[in-house]
Amino acid sequence: MRTAALSAALLSLFALAVVPRSVVAQFRATELTGVAPTPTGVAGGGGMDASFSSPTAGLLPVRTPTVQEACDYSEVPGVIWWGTERRMSLERLAAYAAPVYWFSPDEPSLRRREGLDVRLPEIIPGEPVVDKPVVYYQFDEILSRPEAEGPAYLPGPGGQGTGEVELANVAAITLGIFAYFADEVGLGAHPHDLEATSFKLVVLPDTYEAFREYAPACSEENQVVVITRSTAKAHGLQWFWNVVETDDFTSFPMHLLVEEGKHGIATDKNGDGYFTPGYDVNVRINDAWGVRDNMATGLMATGKFESWMAKVRRPEHRVIPPLPDDSPLKSAFERKLGDVENAVYELRPLPPADIAGDDEGLHHIIAGHAVPGWPETDELSSTKAWGSFVTEGTALKSLSIAFRADGDLGFSFVFPFFIVKHLSDPMTGGYIVHRMYLKDEKLRDFGWMLLYTPSASRWVDTYLAAGAEQDEEVDSLGVSTREWDFVFETGLKFRVNMAHTPLKFLTVFTDYWGFRAGIKNRGFWDISNLTYVFEVGAGSF
Repeated sequence: MRTAALSAALLSLFALAVVPRSVVAQFRATELTGVAPTPTGVAGGGGMDASFSSPTAGLLPVRTPTVQEACDYSEVPGVIWWGTERRMSLERLAAYAAPVYWFSPDEPSLRRREGLDVRLPEIIPGEPVVDKPVVYYQFDEILSRPEAEGPAYLPGPGGQGTGEVELANVAAITLGIFAYFADEVGLGAHPHDLEATSFKLVVLPDTYEAFREYAPACSEENQVVVITRSTAKAHGLQWFWNVVETDDFTSFPMHLLVEEGKHGIATDKNGDGYFTPGYDVNVRINDAWGVRDNMATGLMATGKFESWMAKVRRPEHRVIPPLPDDSPLKSAFERKLGDVENAVYELRPLPPADIAGDDEGLHHIIAGHAVPGWPETDELSSTKAWGSFVTEGTALKSLSIAFRADGDLGFSFVFPFFIVKHLSDPMTGGYIVHRMYLKDEKLRDFGWMLLYTPSASRWVDTYLAAGAEQDEEVDSLGVSTREWDFVFETGLKFRVNMAHTPLKFLTVFTDYWGFRAGIKNRGFWDISNLTYVFEVGAGSF
């Protein structure tokens, strides 16, 4: 089952909630939804009820006659659990999804330790001390199915992290996993480092048609939990995030490569210890940060990730999750580990920022990730909830504005090709955007270009732009003439993430500010009319 199929499953749940019943009745439900309705017996005690409460039940596909007593959905891409249990604790669900952390052999905080002696990630100050690594979890959001018969989340008596989910009522979950480090080294080093990874989980009944490609239906209804997207939020800047949509080659538990000294996180979807752009990330490939172990030296040789930036990982520097004994991933994972003994981290709920006390730095980094009173709950029928779940980490909109000088003074504006969505070149991974500018006296001249740039976040990039420019001239008698002509421009774009500078107050407008230096030609065949172009302003482009 491809990621597109899982997205279609979410869309089908959403469609059932927002499409009028009369419209649904006009079409075969399999064409509209591709997913069976929720059984009425799910929320009650005892066995499962074979009847359905949905008004479209007569149209929806029913269970195939082929059944098996021992269900096996291990071949479903992204699957981390399936079963007949109605409820599951948040802690246990987080353990099924928990990742592997894989450190560079020269990570300063390792202090040359390996295997069972590794004590990374660390314990957040103020938390109970244990002699083992600790990783934190937070359920940011839980979305219920459109026709759920009860709540998807049931709060527990012990506060955050102690609640349960009613699996048959759950449609989708956003799970945050956090690794804390007391400090970091290298460029822009600071105390306290909390690195976040986000997992998108979907919960589907085993009656979902796409599952038939992998296994017959079970004799008793199962709920199947699948991870559809993993997002390693490297250095906190969204353009840098390492995002991988689950496909047939994605292996779980997800391996996360931890950057030497700086601790930025990168996805390693096959767990081979190497970061491969286009494979280990498949969203915004050119902008994905990767894992740059040379950052600890302060070296910024190129704007894009290069393979020589990442050191080879060794098996003894893995720190592994506390997978439950009944995890369908456990046996294959243990075979992969072989004879190497690795430290197993303890999984805890993320504490509130108040645990930092008077330590403003620690309070700031926890507050930057914490969701007050988590989890937030909503229905998949909410367009806001649906949009947030589907697009987080994958869809970015960016408007750039800059002061411009090319012999005349003015302003330029850059915005996405589709206004609210970027056009990405599928061959190179770069972006094609609109660029407009106004210049000269009273901003009377106007230009429009299509601009291509390989990325939106590298500290230095080349760019190409071509379009048309209107030039207005006024003669000695005050007579104005306007003339359009072709323009072509190329040069370099330099970007600075202002969050890591003394001018970080400028991030109120945008994280990136930049400087552009180029050469522009006016006229298609005539290359004698050349001018320099300089721009400085806000925005990625």
